[in-house]
Amino acid sequence: MSKLIPAIEKRWSPYRFTPQVVEDEKLVRCLDAARWAASSYNDQPWHFIVAKREQEVAFNTAVGCLLEANQGWAKNAGVLMLTVIRTTFQQNNKPNRVALHDLGAAAAHLALQAAEEGLQIHQMAGVNLSQVRLAYSIPGGYEPQTAIAIGYVDTSEAEAGDPLAARDAGDRKRRPLDQFVFAGRWGEGAKLGS
Repeated sequence: MSKLIPAIEKRWSPYRFTPQVVEDEKLVRCLDAARWAASSYNDQPWHFIVAKREQEVAFNTAVGCLLEANQGWAKNAGVLMLTVIRTTFQQNNKPNRVALHDLGAAAAHLALQAAEEGLQIHQMAGVNLSQVRLAYSIPGGYEPQTAIAIGYVDTSEAEAGDPLAARDAGDRKRRPLDQFVFAGRWGEGAKLGS
């Protein structure tokens, strides 16, 4: 197997966080890493709404935007973020069909920097998008997308039968390259390396 950069090897998506506050310096570095992600025409169509644990009202508002299945574990994170994309390019107001792709690139940068900072993030699709729009007065031309929990991983011994602890303890599995890297035609695995 090829050698990956350390942040990729350290990055994972835990469900168990401690309620420890995330230091502003670390959070700023994570957001700065997101800022440096590539985007179509350098448009940077992503936005992050940040709710820090120590700001109780703001944090509870963010928790309230998550679907119930995510609220139970995500409420323990040090920071919750809601993501939003601008749906058109700034330069010409034409639809940006890759805005969500660009948000993903920014979130990936954020995740890698978090791993370097001793933090982890867990991205969530389980968000009440209309609640986000209402709670934060998201204007037209912008679309709420996902949520991100960021914080310190809870490494304490979990209660017996805790399904989230079982998920966190599981192996990180990925499909082999030949299942998604094709050459010649669809489904034909590319012959790369040895």
